[in-house]
Amino acid sequence: MTTTDFDTTTAQSEFEVRNPGTGELVGTYPVQTEADVAAAVERARTAFDWWSGLTYAERGERLTRFAGVLARRMGQLAAVIHDETGKPHSDGALEVSLSLEHLKWAGKNARKVLGRKSARTSLLTFNQAASVEYKPLGVIGVIGPWNYPVFTPLGSIVYALAAGNAVVFKPSEFSPGVGRWLVDMFAEVVPEQPVLQLITGDGGTGAALCRSGVDKIAFTGSTATAKRVMATCAETLTPLVAECGGKDVLIVDADADLNVAANAALWAGMANAGQSCIGTERVYVHRLAYEQFLEKLVTQAKAVRAGIDAGAQIGPVTMARQVEVVRSHIEDALARGGSARTGGLDGISGQIVQPTVLVDVPEDSLAVTEETFGPTLTVTKVEDMDEAVKLANASRYGLSAVVYSRNQGRELAGRLRTGMVGVNAVFNFPQIPSLPFGGVADSGFGRIHGPDGLREFTYAHAVARQRFQPLLSLTTFDRTTATDKRVAKVMTLLHGKRKWK
Repeated sequence: MTTTDFDTTTAQSEFEVRNPGTGELVGTYPVQTEADVAAAVERARTAFDWWSGLTYAERGERLTRFAGVLARRMGQLAAVIHDETGKPHSDGALEVSLSLEHLKWAGKNARKVLGRKSARTSLLTFNQAASVEYKPLGVIGVIGPWNYPVFTPLGSIVYALAAGNAVVFKPSEFSPGVGRWLVDMFAEVVPEQPVLQLITGDGGTGAALCRSGVDKIAFTGSTATAKRVMATCAETLTPLVAECGGKDVLIVDADADLNVAANAALWAGMANAGQSCIGTERVYVHRLAYEQFLEKLVTQAKAVRAGIDAGAQIGPVTMARQVEVVRSHIEDALARGGSARTGGLDGISGQIVQPTVLVDVPEDSLAVTEETFGPTLTVTKVEDMDEAVKLANASRYGLSAVVYSRNQGRELAGRLRTGMVGVNAVFNFPQIPSLPFGGVADSGFGRIHGPDGLREFTYAHAVARQRFQPLLSLTTFDRTTATDKRVAKVMTLLHGKRKWK
């Protein structure tokens, strides 16, 4: 996933946002300084004291009302998304829709996941009463991306708020208007305190947020930028959850429904101009299904068009410089003996990139090893599913994967080293609020969504209360030799067996 340079501040005090398809100016925003960020965090501290003092039910009710605002004004927000990112209005509305269930789930389930629970004791500690609960960290800094400027940052913001934290949100400089809209609408629902605040700017503003003393940073962006964010956070020992890029794979078994699999691969690879961190970029197909699958995929891909008009199913690439990355990956694939069955270099015009299907691409080419983040797919024939799994796991990324198979989808999913796997469906796991979202290896660490996403923005608070004096007093200098012998005997009885079942 591509982001702008981190820890780099421009000399200008404002920046412009333009529609990537038309070049039209859609907004001007301030590049906020270190002092601005510090002031926002200070306000958030006060807001946190109030917000964390509410009950889980009170916070959940406000999040549900916020979901209602998003639902009623979905068209308005989709228009802002379209203006800033270039994606079709319908895709913007879909993104908003997918966020609503998360808002309600987080608010409804926070108490069940985070509230105080009894912990079991042992024979040695039966005189103790033990419990654990998860308490909010305080102020969370969220650095969001531009490719899904609503769904992705809300995956951190909503769960952090449900857990009782205040949030300072820095959206991408490509989509600050979306961030402004979200913060303003939340303030209508929660007018009492600035529980959710906006800061805008470039990489320097993001670095200031990391150094501001927030209690955790939630970052979404490229692996390279995540490393710089992590280094900056290390200066103040600020913990980080990082959702980074991927080189996500789709595997097609010989028994798969090829019509469904081809349609899904096309959408997963090309929707949002291929600018999805969990979007498919590599496809491995069983040799017995390869020719049929490829024919179906290419036929469907030729019927899909990228453009800036209302009839285009795919919008422009949001960042102009990303087009050059896409171009270089296609050029490298062609130079290494690959071919484009549709799209290709001739399909690039300005920031419009037509769907591109590449075949016969070597496994060490850029189009296979590096995140393209554009509307391209490499399709490779494999001897069997063992080879498909081996090639899928060879990537340094491990975000998500998809398997299409009638008989062994679940088994193949279990063999893939990724944080998330869809079986016979694409983009299904982010729609399920109870599932954690995140990757391994160069795709990042930590989780958003689900119980793990709630706990990500808390700390475990354990309490052990002695109910009565123990038979054997261990934590005292008055402990006798006789007591030591009794403890040794008890430990031998409990743990000294020669055989274990």
